[in-house]
Amino acid sequence: MTSANDDRILLIVGSYTAASDGNGEGIGTFWRDGLTGELTPAGSLELDSPSWLTPHPTLPVLYAVNETAEGAITAVAVAEDGTLEVLNSLPTGGADPCHLAVTPDGRYLLCANYSGGSLAAFALGPDGVPTVRTALVRHEGTGPDPERQEAAHVHMAVVDETGTLVSAVDLGTDEIRSYRIGEEGELIPVSVSALPAGTGPRQLVRRPGTDHAYVVGELAATLVTVREEPPGTFAVEGSVPATLRPGGENYPGHLELHDDRLFLSNRGPETITEFAFDGDLPAAVADHGAGAWPRHFSLVGDHCYVASQRGDMIQAYERATWRLVGSYPIGSPTFVAPWPH
Repeated sequence: MTSANDDRILLIVGSYTAASDGNGEGIGTFWRDGLTGELTPAGSLELDSPSWLTPHPTLPVLYAVNETAEGAITAVAVAEDGTLEVLNSLPTGGADPCHLAVTPDGRYLLCANYSGGSLAAFALGPDGVPTVRTALVRHEGTGPDPERQEAAHVHMAVVDETGTLVSAVDLGTDEIRSYRIGEEGELIPVSVSALPAGTGPRQLVRRPGTDHAYVVGELAATLVTVREEPPGTFAVEGSVPATLRPGGENYPGHLELHDDRLFLSNRGPETITEFAFDGDLPAAVADHGAGAWPRHFSLVGDHCYVASQRGDMIQAYERATWRLVGSYPIGSPTFVAPWPH
């Protein structure tokens, strides 16, 4: 979205609120100056713990998880001037939803319920508003970590480019479970792919034009390379450490593919690690400073914007030098991304 000044775009920030012991108010918005990268506060919308946000592919509708014990999704209209308005909310069928994905045709919204250990699907109306939950599949299983893997914990729902296949990354069971999305929004099991015990898979990113994908191992502090063949089935090819800094506590968070490089946030070392595709496995080439507990980030133009969850701010870095160029207060940010429409 552009404003009256075409050099500006809207950045949207999700946060943890008091509903999840956070300091945030809900969704916050900033105008970004495309030349300097500076952010100007634009507005906010009170909402319970919208920790992950995703846009409709074509309509001015934003979807938010409400990461609470009850678990809900909320659809939000985004006006041309950046104003936000709630359209509706629906229960997800599981506790602590933490990730959303929309099919490319805009027909279905997929939701990962972390504590609920389940994957939900919702039908979207022609106006982009969720109408009904069409499916809810619950995972079963455990992993070797008695505190974090005592049950299934679905952390991400990744839709393929055809919009007919969704892969659910399960941190609790060290698995990726794939489903075909039926004509009525049902979720039909396709395959279950095992990852090394104790990996704690958090996110999965496909590399376009290849059969490779990359998985964040939150518990093992690794970046795992997998080969996808056939679609929805993943075979492990190897893994590398999530950061160049050895030892110490590390909980890798968000993974992005940008300009044929991978970028991974590391909570503990407080870095974003940059990986190049130099061999069979990605190779870490740099650790960049990233603020306190960098849960999520977005690379926008010449800058990187980091949601510093424990620092209660968005940190802006110049990508060429990774120099900090701005800090913007906002409570418990968990997500930051440009609005695409």
